[in-house]
Amino acid sequence: MYNVYSRRGILAITITCVFAWACTLFAVKVYPSYAFGLFIWLPIVMGALSTVVFAYKNEVSKRDCRNTAYLTLFVFCFGLLFFAFEGIICLVMAAPIGMLFVYIGYLLGYQIIKSKIINPSLIAVALAISVPTFMGFEYATNDNKAELRSVTTSIIINTPPEKAWQNVIAFPQLKDPTELLFKAGIAYPINAKIEGSGVGAVRHCNFSTGSFVEPVTTWSEPRLLAFSVADQPETMKELSFYDLHPNHLHGYFISVRGQFKLTPLKNGSTLLEGTTWYYNKIRPNFYWDLWSDYIIHKIHERVLSHIKSVAEKG
Repeated sequence: MYNVYSRRGILAITITCVFAWACTLFAVKVYPSYAFGLFIWLPIVMGALSTVVFAYKNEVSKRDCRNTAYLTLFVFCFGLLFFAFEGIICLVMAAPIGMLFVYIGYLLGYQIIKSKIINPSLIAVALAISVPTFMGFEYATNDNKAELRSVTTSIIINTPPEKAWQNVIAFPQLKDPTELLFKAGIAYPINAKIEGSGVGAVRHCNFSTGSFVEPVTTWSEPRLLAFSVADQPETMKELSFYDLHPNHLHGYFISVRGQFKLTPLKNGSTLLEGTTWYYNKIRPNFYWDLWSDYIIHKIHERVLSHIKSVAEKG
């Protein structure tokens, strides 16, 4: 009887991790493609490959196969940190989808081992070859198109729009964040300044990683301020042993425009709505859009709450 700490278990983990690290290097450096091949197919093959190597011609329990697959994923993630591929926050964000598809891969690998008509060695080789092939195909066929998404967050300010307006176009220094999300490295707003007034003025929304440069496109005082985004900083500062700037921090999350809309309410207060339009080119969208929408909402909440506090204090 073998377990995950046996020589065979260590061999299964080592072979799978070396293979997966090579594929990750291929996906992020050679043919950059943060997509299905990296986040779905690679974890499936990792789960299947570790299970096949571990259980081939050996009497092992299904539980030990599952534990081997998950331990392989853990060692793989630690290697990404050690070899400066990724930081902690990105791995935490990718963990749920990685664990799900490694589990699916382990189930696939276990069925391959139990099958009496399939040659496990040939299938393992075919699965391994399929990963870089799939990644290369994704890169070659990627048209860089992404859905323009919008996120709107609102708050009620107990002042009329005329008094809130000046705190919308520019606002003073915010307090240090208390949210774990921002403490972990996600970029967060610090203050906002503006050069000029009216259409053509340039707003600078300063974040922990740099400044968003926002030329004003609509200045309808005190109801609507709209702007495009001419330049933006990195979306996060990676928690890592190293000073990391991975490819996905450049050109994968693109903020294109935003606006603040102020609507007067009957009781003399103001409904303030902040909206951001952006592209997220990291796939699969069904997963990563959940993260990007959530992060933008938290950024909006931080800004709108600050505007509310400053405006109400007068």
